[in-house]
Amino acid sequence: MRIFAILGVVLALGVGVYLYERSAASLPGGESATAQIDTVAIRQRLLTIAETERQYQAANGSYATLEQLSQENLLPGGTEQRGYRFTAVLNGNRGFTITATPVDTNKASWPTLVVTESMQVTEQ
Repeated sequence: MRIFAILGVVLALGVGVYLYERSAASLPGGESATAQIDTVAIRQRLLTIAETERQYQAANGSYATLEQLSQENLLPGGTEQRGYRFTAVLNGNRGFTITATPVDTNKASWPTLVVTESMQVTEQ
């Protein structure tokens, strides 16, 4: 009789582990947990760079390239993070576009993210 009880508990635990692993492997949107964490970190990094651009423009009257921000020690971590590369396109004093592009071959299907002076991060 005890054997059936033990087998029932083991079977229930096995089913629970299977369901947990299945749900953890694929989160809403079809992204893995790692993809979601990295994407959130890249979005935050883009917003930080955009805020730095706005502060630089307020102090200097123009936006800066990422190289200029690095030279001024305003871009800690450089232009690559978590398998993404950051690039900037300046539109004179009117605005900027910062793009985060996946460069890690394991992240080739991940989204390219963009932020402008409006401080809105979008996917491309």
